[in-house]
Amino acid sequence: MKMFSNRGLALASGAVLAALPAMAQAQAYQCRVPASVSIPDIRADEKPRRVPTTGYTLALSWSPEFCKGRETSQRDGMQCSGRNGRFGLVVHGLWPEGRSTWPQWCPTARRPSPAEARKNLCMMPSTYLVAHEWAKHGACMTRRPETYYKVTRILWDSLTFPDFDRLSREEGLDAGTLRSAFAPRQWPSVEAGACRTEAQPARLAAGSAALLRA
Repeated sequence: MKMFSNRGLALASGAVLAALPAMAQAQAYQCRVPASVSIPDIRADEKPRRVPTTGYTLALSWSPEFCKGRETSQRDGMQCSGRNGRFGLVVHGLWPEGRSTWPQWCPTARRPSPAEARKNLCMMPSTYLVAHEWAKHGACMTRRPETYYKVTRILWDSLTFPDFDRLSREEGLDAGTLRSAFAPRQWPSVEAGACRTEAQPARLAAGSAALLRA
């Protein structure tokens, strides 16, 4: 799904606070955050890459697909076990983009605190994901993890979603149906054809992703 440029980020930060986010409420009522969490160590699996940022991608993943076969995974316990709630679309990450590649693994000694991770677990229901996205992508955008998650939350809270429970009962449900239901709820002028739903094996661990990209 192609939306949000650098300018879009600035506009979002000033405008979305005026409306109560429907999707955030829909996720939060069933999200039970653990009383305490630990932050895993994240090691880079590729070399650092610094390139000029030309846009941003807010990547959303479809949790039911990701969680197939991961229900007993310790690392994915919050997202997939069902003990902390059932999740639909969740934030995979906010990614800076370049012209032909993307910046990644910019060196930093900073990492999210347990308190900061807990604040974001209903949006990104995995401490591994919270830590990984900061280390790989967020550190190339801003100096502080708190700022990275704040911007991500602003964009996430600006989205409104269709009735996924109703849609899930439709015969022949496919990505095109979801795309057509999703796009007009963000901006009335955005047509479904301007959005893209795809899987990106090179950049996602698993599952489908809705990409809101410049």
